[in-house]
Amino acid sequence: MAPKRPYGAGVQEKRGAGRASQAAPRATGSPALYAALDLGTNSCRMLIAEPRGAGFTVVDSFSKSVQLGLGLERSGRLSRGSMSRTVQALRICQQKLKRHQVTRMRLVATEACRRALNAREFIERVHRETGLRLDIIETEEEARLAVISCAPLVSPKTENLLVVDIGGGSTELVWIDLSHVPKHDRPQAIMRLHSGFKPALSDIPHARVVDWISVPLGVATLREQFNDVEDDAARFALMSWYFEENLSEFTPYHVTEPTERFQIVGTSGTVTTVAASHLGLKRYDRTKVDGLRMSTEQIDTVIRSYLAMGPGGRRADPRIGSDRHALIMSGAAILQALMRCWPTDRLSVADRGLREGLLYAQMSADGVLDTDGL
Repeated sequence: MAPKRPYGAGVQEKRGAGRASQAAPRATGSPALYAALDLGTNSCRMLIAEPRGAGFTVVDSFSKSVQLGLGLERSGRLSRGSMSRTVQALRICQQKLKRHQVTRMRLVATEACRRALNAREFIERVHRETGLRLDIIETEEEARLAVISCAPLVSPKTENLLVVDIGGGSTELVWIDLSHVPKHDRPQAIMRLHSGFKPALSDIPHARVVDWISVPLGVATLREQFNDVEDDAARFALMSWYFEENLSEFTPYHVTEPTERFQIVGTSGTVTTVAASHLGLKRYDRTKVDGLRMSTEQIDTVIRSYLAMGPGGRRADPRIGSDRHALIMSGAAILQALMRCWPTDRLSVADRGLREGLLYAQMSADGVLDTDGL
């Protein structure tokens, strides 16, 4: 399947601390709760949060590897086992939503459901058995939500921004020009993209989306395509090369030298796992990972250590985790390819993504965020 791009997209020119804190007790008389659920190719994840200042405080959360897209590459359909596992996870989400009396929510499904021939049948089954209504979102909305979730991490010096969201079934890349936006307004300008990549006519300087692309290769789909390659190092090299080939049309700018005015923000389990490995964390700590800047050399050192471990070593490494060891090398292959392609030797790590974007978008639309605090 070819990468998805907006109509008419292409090269147009040649040339803070996280807000989503851990679960906290809810005060009496606090604002209404919001929920965001992201059902991807590999995982089902949900956040329940309340607005607070320019961001939100997480009240409850859920995350489980359901492998909804397992076998999808071969059959084009969601398997019975995958659907049953996912429905069981969604029942738990439904119980949490009911317990917290959440009325404002977005529950979305992404690449696996976009591609599966029996996706509608599955969506109907979910509603019938859990009462939840899942919305299959298009690639542009998925990319947009990933972008706005990363707004607080954008440096005031950044004039060109690349946000990369490595998912289970696809990878979204969005290149944004901030050069005409005042430095103090750049995070807010990115937040305003929640209403669309094409801004409404206004005198307010806006973040301009130069180009974006959705590559139908994520950690699960890329790994499945090269499942028949037995040699660990060879499989990694092939995956990285193949992903880079799929980026050949995405060239918003041709710059060869690293620059402080360009920033890559990477959001995904792969990126945060590599960061945790770099820091040597025995137990994952979001406060140390979210917003961390890693050099290309540091990323390559971690990836080389993963290759040296082999499959058995990665399975036993607590920094990787039992639910990610099988997919970490396909994610690392994507990450390494990205760092080869773009004009920077640094990556900003974001422990945030689609769920946070969904929450920000809902809260922004309702006017309950203090965006001056960004």
